Amino acid sequence: MEMKGEERIAARRDAVWAALNDPDILKQCIPGCHSIERKSPTEFSASLKVKIGPIPVVFSGNITLSNVNAPISYTISGQSAGGIAGLAKGRADVRLTEYGDETILAYDASAEIGGKLAQLGSRLVGSSASKLATKFFSDFSAAANAVSEA
Repeated sequence: MEMKGEERIAARRDAVWAALNDPDILKQCIPGCHSIERKSPTEFSASLKVKIGPIPVVFSGNITLSNVNAPISYTISGQSAGGIAGLAKGRADVRLTEYGDETILAYDASAEIGGKLAQLGSRLVGSSASKLATKFFSDFSAAANAVSEA
């Protein structure tokens, strides 16, 4: 599954970069996130519960940042297990571009799923992923803007 997009965020690039690297902000913005903890400057562990189609799934796993070019871009990748529902792994290249007092966050992401999740079909999983991404960016934009104003 592939997803690409851009989001315009009403905050300066430094504030958006700081928010993208702040576990507390990410926890607020990632739908269903129960915990996210920084293990090192480039590693996090996370746990979240989401509904993929009709199946509620609890994922827990690790997230790694690579190709870090602060405050411009990085690659974020993760792998998690969802118990009997299956597994998921993915990566996204994230790039921040200044646009006046705003920031354009561009992403190019890919994900793979296995187990019962894969049996749901790519359209249903893709629809759920799109809804989760929309919710994340709406909440993240608000949070980054709040950081910018602080």
